[in-house]
Amino acid sequence: MPDRLNALDLSFLYLEEPTTPMHVGSVGVFETPDGGFGFDALLTLVRERLAYVPRYRQRIRWVPGNLASPVWVDDEDFDITYHVRRSAVPRPGTPDQLRELVARLMSRPLDRERPLWEMYLVEGLEGNRFALVSKTHQAVIDGISAVDIGQVVLDPSPKPPEAPADNWVPAPEPTSLELLAGAVASAVSRPSYLVDAARRTVADLPLAGGRLVRAVGTATGSLVTALSTAAWPAPGSPLNVPIGAQRRFATVVTSLEDYREVRARHGGDVNDVVLATIAGALRAWLFTRGARVTATTSVRALVPVSVLTGEGESRVAEYIVDLPVGEGSPAMRLHQVSYAMKAHQETGRAVRARALAGMAGFAPPTLHAMGARVASSLSRRIFNLVVTNVPGPQSPLYVAGNPMVETYPVVPLAKGQALAIGLTSYNGTVCFGLNADRDAMSDLDVLAQCVPDALAELVDTVEPAPMRPERRRGGAH
Repeated sequence: MPDRLNALDLSFLYLEEPTTPMHVGSVGVFETPDGGFGFDALLTLVRERLAYVPRYRQRIRWVPGNLASPVWVDDEDFDITYHVRRSAVPRPGTPDQLRELVARLMSRPLDRERPLWEMYLVEGLEGNRFALVSKTHQAVIDGISAVDIGQVVLDPSPKPPEAPADNWVPAPEPTSLELLAGAVASAVSRPSYLVDAARRTVADLPLAGGRLVRAVGTATGSLVTALSTAAWPAPGSPLNVPIGAQRRFATVVTSLEDYREVRARHGGDVNDVVLATIAGALRAWLFTRGARVTATTSVRALVPVSVLTGEGESRVAEYIVDLPVGEGSPAMRLHQVSYAMKAHQETGRAVRARALAGMAGFAPPTLHAMGARVASSLSRRIFNLVVTNVPGPQSPLYVAGNPMVETYPVVPLAKGQALAIGLTSYNGTVCFGLNADRDAMSDLDVLAQCVPDALAELVDTVEPAPMRPERRRGGAH
């Protein structure tokens, strides 16, 4: 019998609405030192690498009558040219044009009749560059072995490894009778399936969300402890409004060394400096909107963070943190964030990778997806926005020998949330991807510019600007 979707993966199919597509994305920008990278080369590369990710040649097949969860079946008509697509931006191929294209691509839901992923080669970027834009449904990212398609095509050196053997032959699709027989067998072994199926049949989304939260709470008491900070509703914010189907996307590049300098001066860790930077950016952005900001104003963020232990093993700390946007001093904002994060750690509120593997589809390359999955399933009353932070490699990655110079995550929006922030450290930079509702965040570019400004404020607390050697800190792109 084919693999059956688990309750969590199925929840994301039911939670998906026209205004909240449940796919995560990534944007990689590449240089072409050898003169170019064509669509045929990308098709060949993806075709070879699909051997690593068999799920990407499978689609969802529903059980008649919804008597059990749907199953993954091989797509006998799999067409790689449907999933790998070619696009371009007009001259001059500016970053603004790329961001607008990304926003439009991410606004479109994936076709549920086919494998749930797409990849775009975007040509015509200025500076002899191209971009790869990928999108993958969260139902596909279903466990610790899951790898996003955007990761599969990347190599740690300019010379690609030898292509793996690919002897894939689609397995015959089960008949409706076979699916029903499997559903009956599941019902006999797990009677609760019948109750769950009845609820799914009437598309009871609140119950689906409740099942997810209860399942997460059962899987690990540490998450229950973490959510104790959310015993009261999140503060009111212009970030929490009804949203539409269309998106805006902004990018920011900053220097990783700046965060390290601030950490060395004030203590804590790089993620504390990141959150303090975001708090400062949100503070400045609220002022540009004429919003009322007092000393106690805060923005509550859900923050899943990937951490490497001394033994090289990965774990995840997932916190709900009130960002002190009302605090005027950048140094004090950082100290308040560091204190809150330390309090989480000392009270055992971290959710370990082993627990996450069973409840939220965690894999190191797909932490952004994990954060989005949690954000989509928890009530918007608990937090104002999600911030995912993934430490990435500090050496270049390549696609077919072409070096990647920038990489941006695209975190989907939860219902009623107008902004999601993803960031990845990569090769000496920290790259922010800001995904937002098009109507609610018409000033997203203003918020993007506030990010490097807020980081500059923190760097100025280390050493006064006139005494510090000039170094490019990046900025909104």
